[in-house]
Amino acid sequence: VQLQASGGGLVQVGGSLRLSCLASVPSGVSFNSYVMSWFRQTPGKEREFVSAINRGRSAFYADSVKGRFAISRDNAKNTVYLQMNSLKPEDAAVYYCAADRQVIVSSCFRASSYDYWGQGTQVTVSS
Repeated sequence: VQLQASGGGLVQVGGSLRLSCLASVPSGVSFNSYVMSWFRQTPGKEREFVSAINRGRSAFYADSVKGRFAISRDNAKNTVYLQMNSLKPEDAAVYYCAADRQVIVSSCFRASSYDYWGQGTQVTVSS
């Protein structure tokens, strides 16, 4: 599985960005069989869970982004999105998408649950 994240950039406080993650999955395997997630990381800190969406399109969020971020998936395009609104300075980070077929709901917030990772896209929030 190869994941390519895009959509990061520089935005002012209160602004919005939409991240995309395009997945290339093995032949014969459905993109829909993967739990897709977003994590973020700042220098010197561990990778932090942001959001996940499962096969049934149930969404899960870190408390810090609830009500501001929305995750969605387009299975026809093998793509997961993260719509980020009302951005704050503390949202600045490198955002990574992750995928795995074996993740269970109770573990979707753990980075160690995912075998596949994208290259990351930088989000900078200016005040």
